[in-house]
Amino acid sequence: MVRHARPLAAAALLILLAACARQVPDAVSHGADVPGFWWGLWHGFIFPWAWIGSLFSDEIAIYAVPNTGGWYDFGFFLGITMLGGGSFFGSKRRSRD
Repeated sequence: MVRHARPLAAAALLILLAACARQVPDAVSHGADVPGFWWGLWHGFIFPWAWIGSLFSDEIAIYAVPNTGGWYDFGFFLGITMLGGGSFFGSKRRSRD
C-alpha cells in the first residue's frame, strides 16, 4: 500500500496542476485561414526540424498561434507521436533469438 502512495500522489499533483491550465482566448480563432486539424498534424510531423530551425531564426515557430484550439492540438499531438516517430516507434520490442 505504501509502495503505491508516491506514484498516486505524483499523479494527483500533476492532475491538479493540469486543472489550472487554460487556453488564452486570443490564441483560439475560427476562420478559413486559421490552422486546424490537418495543419496541426503537419506541424507535429515537422516538429523536430522546426524546433532546430527555431533555434537559429525568429521567423520559424513550432506551434501556430492563433489556431482552432482542440482540433489543432489533437492533430499536433498525433503528428508528434505517430508520424514524427514518438512513442509509437519507441515502444516496439525486439524479438530475442
